[in-house]
Amino acid sequence: MSKAWILNLPDWMRARFTDGQRFLILCTVAGVLCGLAAVAFHLAIHGLFHWLWHTAKEFGEESAWLFPLILGLAPAIGGLLVGIILTKLAPNAVGSGIPQTKSAFYNDFGVIKLSDGVWRFVLGTLYVGLGNALGREGPTVHMCAAISSKLGQSFGLAKVRIQALVPVGMGAGIAAAFNAPLSAITFVFEELLDDFSSKALGGIVVAVVVAAAVSRIILGEDPVLSVDINEVYVTNYWMLVAIPIGLLCGVIGHGFVQSLLWTRAQLRISKVPAWLRPASGGLAMGIIGVTAWYVTGLFGDSQSGVFSIGYESLTQAFENNLVITVMLMLFVFKFIAVIICYATGGSGGLFSPTLFLGGMLGGIIGALLVQLNVSTGLFDLPEANQVVGACVLLGMGALFASIVRCPFTSLLIIFEMTRNYALILPLMAGNMISYYLASRLLRVPLYNSLLLQDGLNLRKMPAYQGAQDYRNLPVSTIMTYDAVTVRSDLSSSENLKAIEKPHHGYPVVDDEGKLVGVICHHEMEEFVAAGEDLPLSDKVCSRQIFSVTPDTSIRAAAGKLIKEDVLQVPVVSEKDEKRLIGVLTLHDIARQQNTVSEQMGR
Repeated sequence: MSKAWILNLPDWMRARFTDGQRFLILCTVAGVLCGLAAVAFHLAIHGLFHWLWHTAKEFGEESAWLFPLILGLAPAIGGLLVGIILTKLAPNAVGSGIPQTKSAFYNDFGVIKLSDGVWRFVLGTLYVGLGNALGREGPTVHMCAAISSKLGQSFGLAKVRIQALVPVGMGAGIAAAFNAPLSAITFVFEELLDDFSSKALGGIVVAVVVAAAVSRIILGEDPVLSVDINEVYVTNYWMLVAIPIGLLCGVIGHGFVQSLLWTRAQLRISKVPAWLRPASGGLAMGIIGVTAWYVTGLFGDSQSGVFSIGYESLTQAFENNLVITVMLMLFVFKFIAVIICYATGGSGGLFSPTLFLGGMLGGIIGALLVQLNVSTGLFDLPEANQVVGACVLLGMGALFASIVRCPFTSLLIIFEMTRNYALILPLMAGNMISYYLASRLLRVPLYNSLLLQDGLNLRKMPAYQGAQDYRNLPVSTIMTYDAVTVRSDLSSSENLKAIEKPHHGYPVVDDEGKLVGVICHHEMEEFVAAGEDLPLSDKVCSRQIFSVTPDTSIRAAAGKLIKEDVLQVPVVSEKDEKRLIGVLTLHDIARQQNTVSEQMGR
């Protein structure tokens, strides 16, 4: 690392303050800078989309077809600009920014280029501000993490201190973006740090408080989503609606994540050039947005519908100003648009879309509950506005817990948005049900899945649980999830033909994907050479299978590999030893050890 640009701390600061106190001072500075950056990002996106919408309306007054044409083409123009810049200048500004922040924190000791943060600001403003259906909170996290990381680098801090500034910037960014400081703190621990540390808490709290104060001074005291709950909800049996909302959000959240990952994977192997993909996604977004605009009839100045962030329409749903069919269409169109925009490589986050989709889903269930009560009189419900509004909030929290997998953050963020404690019990019930169901359906959370899809396996993260000895970490942090397998019902020659890239060994699975054994590459070649080209089930059925579970420590797994004199071992489910999750090799363990040694300077 070049030292030419590193700033020296003043002598009086070194003399009067301890290292910990100097760190808190930098956290305060980071809070101010991150708060200003987050507010500027918010205003830039809002201002650009406001200009786009009203410009389209002015032209639409002259010719009616110009309004949908401008709105329909603007996302594609934004996508084209973003695609060119991403390909040529700023590849790290793609997507939400949270996966990039996690990768930098664990892989590079928190070193993030300030230019990544600057480009994140520019590209997020262009992409979301010109109507594409992504959010600003994730990009704000990456941008503020880059600011705080650069601050540490500029003052020549040690690697561990630079790394510690990343969660500081992350928390400050969320606090300023949502105007929700408590949620920012829990999000940092749930998503990034993964375990609670009182040592990390101090600096994060300082930055979060300062950033939230900056945001409130400039933007006002109101939270980012303006919902007004003046009534105090009385705990009643109708609030059991949180249970079906939680179940539905758990399933739909899982479907959203799977759809996003599948679409993203398919587009990566397509023949569409990388620089053109965001533009193609923007064009699809424009068609979807204009179609939704026509079929829903949301023509008012405050109704952005599927376009951009969409909090205006979410507020209308909360106030029970949207009928069921409109909320359903907004949910469907937004669901498709978000997947397309993110999968095609746009620059924007998933927080806002998740809250939008959850709110529409909850609003639909709330409106159905009100209609059912009107026709049957079975329930002692409060006013319809209260019921629908409550269900909108329940849906927002539950879907957030399902997709983002931060259950405590999902509770606090709704509480801070409404400034009302009355719905905390149904929120807890719905959110935890949704979180548990989604976790059972897909073990690896969304942002980690995106990292794996980008080839950044968790095995490259040397401090996944903090500063503890990496050998005490579970093998799930270094194992290979996308294991190459061979079929037990096929012969050695048939399996060898199907293998694109040879490995030392392969798990053998049956037609249902169940593990039946392990075989080496050279063994299959020897079987073919000896004329024993039988189905592999005949060769491995009598062999003992040595396996580990994802929670087995690296130390214990290494001992087992050495004891059994094998180079790799299947990783199987704790509840079903035939369910293959991945593979762990001695090479994985050695690579992890080398990575830690290099980055710690040993």
